[in-house]
Amino acid sequence: MISNILVKGFADLLLSKKSIRKNAEKVILSKLKNDLLIKNKRKRNLKEAEYRYAFYEAVFTQFEKNFERKYLNVDYMKRLLNNVFLQDKLLENYDIKEEFYKKYGIYPPGFLTLSPTKRCNLTCIGCYANSSSLNDETLDYKYVEAILKENYEKWGNKGVVISGGEPFLYRSNGKTLLDIAEQFDNMFFMAYTNGTLIDEKIAQRLFELGNLIPAISVEGYQEQTDERRGKNVYQKILQSIDILKKHGVPFGISVTITKKNFDIINDEKFFDYYFDKLGASFMWIFQFMPIGRGTTVDLMIDATQRRMLFETWSKILFEKKYPVADFWNSGMISYGCIAYGRPGGYLYIDWNGNIMPCVFVPFYEDNIKDLYNEGKTLTDALFSKLFENGRKWQYSYSYNHPILNDIEPDKIQNLLLPCSMRDHYKNFRENILTDSSKPEDEFADISLKDKDYYEKLSKYEEELKKEFDPIWEKDFVKDNKSV
Repeated sequence: MISNILVKGFADLLLSKKSIRKNAEKVILSKLKNDLLIKNKRKRNLKEAEYRYAFYEAVFTQFEKNFERKYLNVDYMKRLLNNVFLQDKLLENYDIKEEFYKKYGIYPPGFLTLSPTKRCNLTCIGCYANSSSLNDETLDYKYVEAILKENYEKWGNKGVVISGGEPFLYRSNGKTLLDIAEQFDNMFFMAYTNGTLIDEKIAQRLFELGNLIPAISVEGYQEQTDERRGKNVYQKILQSIDILKKHGVPFGISVTITKKNFDIINDEKFFDYYFDKLGASFMWIFQFMPIGRGTTVDLMIDATQRRMLFETWSKILFEKKYPVADFWNSGMISYGCIAYGRPGGYLYIDWNGNIMPCVFVPFYEDNIKDLYNEGKTLTDALFSKLFENGRKWQYSYSYNHPILNDIEPDKIQNLLLPCSMRDHYKNFRENILTDSSKPEDEFADISLKDKDYYEKLSKYEEELKKEFDPIWEKDFVKDNKSV
């Protein structure tokens, strides 16, 4: 009781007094700089560590900016700090993770991504999930509940990403997404949403919960978003953003970049608009991935465009301090590929209960419903051959762990090409995908049989190496040895 009162008092003081808050931020950033750039326990090269620190610094910078503009409500932030970050161990319970290691010989993932429903009120062109209003596949709440309990109690995690489908359409046994956040009030949820269903009622509930932050999907501005997502969708998004800011609930932006909207996204003005004018707290960039309804590779940005995007991202991260991460170009922040349930990484479970290495690797060996019905757990899926193959590649390519595989810095390969599937497709097919791996849907099945798909993605890797290997060698290896 006394400790809870002290924690609450600290959160109240931290958010009420600007000077105390600013000093706390300085202390945290100083510790991060010391751990990442000075001590460098994981023996990474200096440039890598600089990117990692720059991202953390940008998160604090944008938080402070939005806090000062009153886009973030003090009471909301108090609930977030009290319920999730300060009480009951921060975001991870290290004791649980150590017990897990002693039992299984590996560490558990750092979080999980769950798509509890395939239903969506939109039918976006090239949707990775092939979602629409015609789909009714939904994961029963008893499985959702069991998954989240295992993530917290057995893996020591408090972070969960919710995707879809449209998460705000989830309904099972009278439970909704907001009910999930309420039941697991000491966990943190980020939900990818099209943003069209966020009204005053939902925003008020989000404010009261204080542990669920929406990441709203756009394709650029109105023209680009409406072209892919439907007429008037963008105006609904802007309305939702205004409502969220009115209630003081933070939000992020999620954008998919293709050849069609490349010039729009790869422009500093785009980031200025969403961070400075609209007040986003963070942004995720997803380069178009040829899966789901988008199995064609023709919409993927080419290797030169990807290099240009990397240069733009680097500039806005270091100079403008916008907290933006690109799922492919930001591999140095996460020590490479985060799929296959690796430590600090994640796995993905869809509306049917299929357990996949990643949202963008649509193949699986295990199903959570089958595992639970057989008396097994989600942990058993970590030891499927598909997952083990993926982690084996990660450990040999770029991911080093002080206990599991303490590889030398000069053995770490190009983190500008971190994706096991999109950036190394030939190796994925030959050394990671197994004979027992099943495609998530008909489109994933088609991709396995399409010779043109195989050849184009294999060629894409060669083109990427021509663009990025010189950058990696010069800027990350040659001139930036580990400190």
